[in-house]
Amino acid sequence: MAVKSTKAKSKSRQEVPEEPVWTYRGYQLKSSEFVTAMVHFFRAEIQRANVWRQRLDTTTNWAVVVTGATLSIAFSQSDVHHSIVLLNTLLVLWFLFIEARRYRYYELWSYRVRLMETDFYAAMLVPPFHPSPEWAENLAENLLTPSFPISMWEAFGRRLRRNYYWIFLILLASWIAKVWLFPKAPNDLAEFLERAAVGPVPGQVMIGLGILFYIFLAVFAVATITMTRATGEILPRFGDESAPAAPSMEGKHTGLRALLVPRRKRRQLLALIITDKANDVSSRIMTDLKRGVTSMQGKGMYTGKERSILMCALTITEVHNLKAAVAKEDSKAVVIVSPAQEILGGGFAPLEEK
Repeated sequence: MAVKSTKAKSKSRQEVPEEPVWTYRGYQLKSSEFVTAMVHFFRAEIQRANVWRQRLDTTTNWAVVVTGATLSIAFSQSDVHHSIVLLNTLLVLWFLFIEARRYRYYELWSYRVRLMETDFYAAMLVPPFHPSPEWAENLAENLLTPSFPISMWEAFGRRLRRNYYWIFLILLASWIAKVWLFPKAPNDLAEFLERAAVGPVPGQVMIGLGILFYIFLAVFAVATITMTRATGEILPRFGDESAPAAPSMEGKHTGLRALLVPRRKRRQLLALIITDKANDVSSRIMTDLKRGVTSMQGKGMYTGKERSILMCALTITEVHNLKAAVAKEDSKAVVIVSPAQEILGGGFAPLEEK
């Protein structure tokens, strides 16, 4: 009886189903292996984002320190010319440009972090665990062909509104105070305009340039305020075709917004497969890639032999899997992959009536 019970226990253990695996495009990983890999990747992207966030703070500190030092020198000595404040304004503008460029790199890493937070870790908290295939596609494409998620315009406007516009206002007030108070208050407006001159440039011209400069900053800050592509500021909405960042919204912006909004569109390709085993190859593609296949017949110009031509639309991250799928069924097939201008329907952007 003891022997029978032992055998029964061992048999029941063998009948326990294996640990669920993560299956994606031919890869099969245990859940623990996949989650471990994603945890390490998440930590790496967090580290990258933190490094570039610190670089943003460094550039802002430069602007604040330089402004403070310039104003200390300008107001501590009456014989110091007010043009030092103007030079400091140009220097702060250059710092703003550097910070905007760094902000784009920060958003590149932040974009990946938000993808994993919203569509991987959030999905783990809501059983059953079903991460969105579109999330995996976006993350894989961003790793293969990295691109900035926001434009230089949006980065410039965002950092201008957050930090630098207030520094520019302080510099404007300081320049007016420097011209007006040193060496003493002017008797009339004409004397003030005379003091505002910089070398051969009259004071009226300098004041006009200053007004144009600050109007430009104000208009730029307002014009970019509705641009919400920065993933560090908002939650990305994946799978929602009505979201502003959705591929289906490309080309629908007009006017100034069309110039400011960056073009973010998943690279789409069209593959032609010339093969003698059309049924086997098409079945393999539909099984492994979950993509539709269209068959055509053609005759070789030099061979005169009838061969099937399969046409399949896919994305850039699926090219390797397509070649592997075709090679499994027909190693002598010819695969031609070319870029497609636009693909609608069938798992891509929805086909809408114009």
